[in-house]
Amino acid sequence: MIKRLEKYPILTIIITVVLILLPCFNYLDITIMEARNFITAREMINDGNWLLTTMNGEPRYQKPPLPTWLAALSALVFGTKSLLAFRLPAILMVIIMGISNYLLTLKLINNKNKALINALITITSFYVIGIVIEAPWDIFTHGFMLFGLYNLFLLFEKSNNYWKHTLLSGVFIGLSILSKGPVSLYVLFLPFLIAYGLTYKYKNFKVKIFSIFSLLILAISIGGWWYLYVRLEDPETFLAIANKETGNWSSYNVRPFYYYWSFFTQSGLWTIPAFISLLYPYLKTRVSNLKAYKFTLLWTVAAVVLLSVIPEKKSRYLMPVLIPLALNIGSYIEYLIKNFKQIRDKRETIPVYFNFGLIASIGILFPVLGFFLGSYLKGQILFWFILSTLFLLVIGVSMLIHLKRKSLKQVFYLSVALVASICVFALPMSRIQNPSHYNPIKKTNNAIKVYSLGYVSPEMIWLYGDKIESYNHDKAIREKTFGLLTNELSEKDKKHLETKYTLEHIDTYDLNKTETSSRKYRSRLKNDYFILTKR
Repeated sequence: MIKRLEKYPILTIIITVVLILLPCFNYLDITIMEARNFITAREMINDGNWLLTTMNGEPRYQKPPLPTWLAALSALVFGTKSLLAFRLPAILMVIIMGISNYLLTLKLINNKNKALINALITITSFYVIGIVIEAPWDIFTHGFMLFGLYNLFLLFEKSNNYWKHTLLSGVFIGLSILSKGPVSLYVLFLPFLIAYGLTYKYKNFKVKIFSIFSLLILAISIGGWWYLYVRLEDPETFLAIANKETGNWSSYNVRPFYYYWSFFTQSGLWTIPAFISLLYPYLKTRVSNLKAYKFTLLWTVAAVVLLSVIPEKKSRYLMPVLIPLALNIGSYIEYLIKNFKQIRDKRETIPVYFNFGLIASIGILFPVLGFFLGSYLKGQILFWFILSTLFLLVIGVSMLIHLKRKSLKQVFYLSVALVASICVFALPMSRIQNPSHYNPIKKTNNAIKVYSLGYVSPEMIWLYGDKIESYNHDKAIREKTFGLLTNELSEKDKKHLETKYTLEHIDTYDLNKTETSSRKYRSRLKNDYFILTKR
């Protein structure tokens, strides 16, 4: 089975991403960042706002539009009512990222099997999966950048016939800029240049200066034209948004310099191998290609240091670090696959047994979950629970057997299979009965216009299916009867409204799937709905 997977590496990467992400995206609710992006995409389709982008009818220039364009085009093809249709381009970007790391590894060490391992580590890293729904722009900007860097590496390494790579690198770096501005230039491109210069040097650089100059002009042209267009068409709004965004870099979510130094934990499944892969004194005599290992290690460390310099810090900003880190982890995994049967030092073997034994225990102990599900285990939930138990139990036991035999290649692929099985078979169980207060909004009466008073979350607007205009006490309302969504109706607002309208409370919409007593309960996801009629 493993030989068949290794025989068709690109197909293996594609199938793995589809197995992991397609079921996830079919069952997970929309996040706030997704909602913002998809509302903008919906307004592109409905209102034609493809260039001067909007969210809920208001200008939204905080992010460039390429990911939103792709989401809108996907929805036009597969259906604007389907959340999965809006999410499909992000799945494609994870595939591109996996293939790019495969191709880059292949050029670094000319080993297809190791290249596949690196690609699989990339696409199964926790935050590579999580970022797709938490911050959908990031997967696009870093995915395009990675393919651009792969071609830039080829440009640096070749002595002739490199114009194709100049063109491809310039185009994809430009697409990265058009996805989230200069973010990936700072956290992937610049660390790549630093690592390459320190490891491979810049051979024959003088003869390539014109190509590199052309590449940069092409990238800036593709990535920057939209900014120029909006700056000329709506300068006042553009500058106000730009000033606010740049101000956040130094005053919003400020964290200490060392905030990111647990970055290796973001790889999830590969946390322990990730940490060990950073121990240069240990691995420098063990890896098969020391130069490639130095390159990926320096690329990783440079990215973390550059991120640490910026005052504004969020965990999700670490996601691009996982790209070179995956290649770094691959060097360590390759060493284990080749040598684990001969290793006798317990200081080397215990971390391996602990890491993969812990992963295996997830599969073996999964049936215990049945005791906590209790009355929910019926119908479709029972069906998915039985399937999950069978697959995860078999994989978990198989992992322990191969771990005992020190067959690390089988253990590695079984770890990937375990992740895929959880997504395919266990995630459908997340649709267990919702709490009694859960009540998603629907646009049920098209004859009544709905306004908002105070905060209405992007998730609520997305589910409503149309724009919700803000209500202002000083603004004349034409409608005799209209709907009003409000997060919290203060006494002051209520008295003001009652002087003009009769208020009838119709419903409370609540998107929280946790109990009201839980710390995870978010009041921002709750709105009261009133019908107002002029007196």
